[in-house]
Amino acid sequence: MSALTALKLVALKKPVHQPAIVIRRNKLSSRLWEQIQLAKGQMSGTPFVLMKFRSIKDKETGIRKHVEVPKRIKPWWFQTEEGKVCVSIRYGACTIELAKGKPSIQVDSAEDLIKALETVKVAVEAGDLDPQIENASGALKAGFRK
Repeated sequence: MSALTALKLVALKKPVHQPAIVIRRNKLSSRLWEQIQLAKGQMSGTPFVLMKFRSIKDKETGIRKHVEVPKRIKPWWFQTEEGKVCVSIRYGACTIELAKGKPSIQVDSAEDLIKALETVKVAVEAGDLDPQIENASGALKAGFRK
């Protein structure tokens, strides 16, 4: 028992499930991480490829097997007529409004794009965009209802 005395023991258990907003926050945070890695890859000239598993049925034998395929990641940024780069934060198919009537962030260069995405990621993880995430999630749910 002397080995355990060096550890800090607590009476907590792992929660059974997380609140919905935490799950949505983590989802958006992981998508922002993908966008940051995609921007870094484009800036350095090396492609960023994220792999996922897909289930495919073999036509001859009829057996399903899992194959690894590259995940398609579309960039969230676009270039304006003035040559500046704008990035819109997306949750599913919805664009999140960061301020009333302002869904995009305008930056001057690729380095600033990465900094802006990292800043938004920190804000999402801190819970600053929770109302916007809830609105986007509600809009997505409404699209599935008939």
